[in-house]
Amino acid sequence: MNDSENEDRNENSSDNGSESSTRVPLHERRRPWWHWHRVARSRPRLAVIMAVVGAVVGALLGGAGVAWRAEAGPFADGRACWGALGQDDVAALFDGKRDIETSEVPITSDRIGSEGPSGECRLTSPRGRRITVQAHQLDTGFGGAGDQWADEFLSARLTPLGDGLLGMASDTRAWLAVPDGCIGRPSGLDVTSGPTVIDMETGWTVYDDEVDTEGRDALARAVVKLVNHYMAEEGCTSEIADPVRRMSGPPRALDEKKDAMCGVKGLRLPAAFEHEGRGATVVTRGGGPVRTCDRDVLFGHPELRLMTIEDPRLAMLYDRLSHDGAKDQVKVGEQDGYGFVRDDMGLVQAECQTGQVTFLVRAEDGRRPGDIRTILPRYVAAEADRIGCGPLRVTLPAGG
Repeated sequence: MNDSENEDRNENSSDNGSESSTRVPLHERRRPWWHWHRVARSRPRLAVIMAVVGAVVGALLGGAGVAWRAEAGPFADGRACWGALGQDDVAALFDGKRDIETSEVPITSDRIGSEGPSGECRLTSPRGRRITVQAHQLDTGFGGAGDQWADEFLSARLTPLGDGLLGMASDTRAWLAVPDGCIGRPSGLDVTSGPTVIDMETGWTVYDDEVDTEGRDALARAVVKLVNHYMAEEGCTSEIADPVRRMSGPPRALDEKKDAMCGVKGLRLPAAFEHEGRGATVVTRGGGPVRTCDRDVLFGHPELRLMTIEDPRLAMLYDRLSHDGAKDQVKVGEQDGYGFVRDDMGLVQAECQTGQVTFLVRAEDGRRPGDIRTILPRYVAAEADRIGCGPLRVTLPAGG
């Protein structure tokens, strides 16, 4: 009998004594002593195996966690925000830095699709900077969502993306609506809902008139890539081109004239605003879906905002508010228009040749109700003429 056979016999005898004389198959006996099948037959040995495996897996996962920063390992070609942004795209948003962490909630829709798709992605720098990306359908209840979305993403600091796109960008905010031809509003029953948008924000709101062009361009390119990827995932074949070349320059402080408030000819500046102006006046630059004038911009919100929303998909955000925003309803001549006036706001919705248009005058507080009543009809008339929607003559209710 050779040495191999002696080894098999001895091993078989040992196993029989420890496992109630259960015969070990030949293929099992021929495995080396360190094979996991043989080692794992002992509970102490199995515990050792699990501990070692756990340590190895932990080390591998730890290495994967820093792979984005080191540009090595299994995530060297990884992508962020639902697979839409590559490492170069993310680095462009963070001044070339590549040690950026990403986390996300997948884009999903409710079962009946009544609230549209929603999802979120966060890009975080170890130096404290963070960019939040959201996919969602704008709420038509009040300016997007309690007026917060419109307050930030329709600010005069943002420049329209141009070429008929429903979107804008600055160095702290960018947004773009999914085109209707794809899946923005997929059915005729959905014409009264807000558009599906993807927006980006850097974590703070800025109202001054200085805009970093490089930062703005990076956000504009990124939001277009996000929408393109989302459309491709939904089976759409069209693609939006890089918008930066066709965008206007960033807005600058306006040298406002007494008879051209917010640059609107014929709109006279009320005396109170003429003598108590505290900051700059910034107006949207370039043609697009909205023209916003933010006056007396200092540290917080603008003291006064005048806004004309020409794109019907965006004007829809104020439709519900225009019907029930206040008791004092206004009349709009013979046109199909409606709205209200109150101490802190005046709003008019009108049907024009291109669809619904919103005219808004909003104060930071209700301290000057008389000025709101003075500005609203003049502003609506002047802006309606500018966009070819006039004449619109607003009649205010008595009193106030």
